[in-house]
Amino acid sequence: NGAGKTTMFNIITGNYEPTEGSIKFHGQKINGIKPHKIVHRGIARTFQNIRLFTSMTVLENVLIGFDYQAVYTYFEAIFRLPRFFKEERRITKRALEILEILGIAEFANELATSLSYGQQRKVEIARALAASPQLLLLDEPAAGMNPNETHELAELFFKIRDEFDITILLIEHDMKFVNHLCDRVMVLDYGKTIFEGH
Repeated sequence: NGAGKTTMFNIITGNYEPTEGSIKFHGQKINGIKPHKIVHRGIARTFQNIRLFTSMTVLENVLIGFDYQAVYTYFEAIFRLPRFFKEERRITKRALEILEILGIAEFANELATSLSYGQQRKVEIARALAASPQLLLLDEPAAGMNPNETHELAELFFKIRDEFDITILLIEHDMKFVNHLCDRVMVLDYGKTIFEGH
């Protein structure tokens, strides 16, 4: 604790401004950009503590992730014009596909907070994937899980990496989980890299 892992995520996603240096993604500087604009650049994240919309279903939570991708105007949404319905059908279909890949499509119409801890974690990951990221930041996704759930989660991450063709940057304390899953490891101590290797 206190090594700077979550702080690094908060800097990458624009929640914190670095005191020095710069953050580059695909060769472009991204520090100073607002968090909601970082998503447009292709970076999405989950949080250490699950953050779901408590009054929404699993499907509704995932649909939030598509927000900036909708190709209808406010006018079309307010007056329920044809393009609005066409786009809503498209993103709902895609949200259900993501839930299917993560193995939780059967819970689409359940309140997200009524699911088990492990399933709620998958909902949060599904919502991040809905933003179509090229880089997915996962903050301690295996925290609080038993060994079976942790193993299942690792296999799911391999599937996500291949299915969505994305890079995953992961914060995790469970070294068995890390060694099974990660191609490259970096160890931080008070914000400094003390080990890095493949």
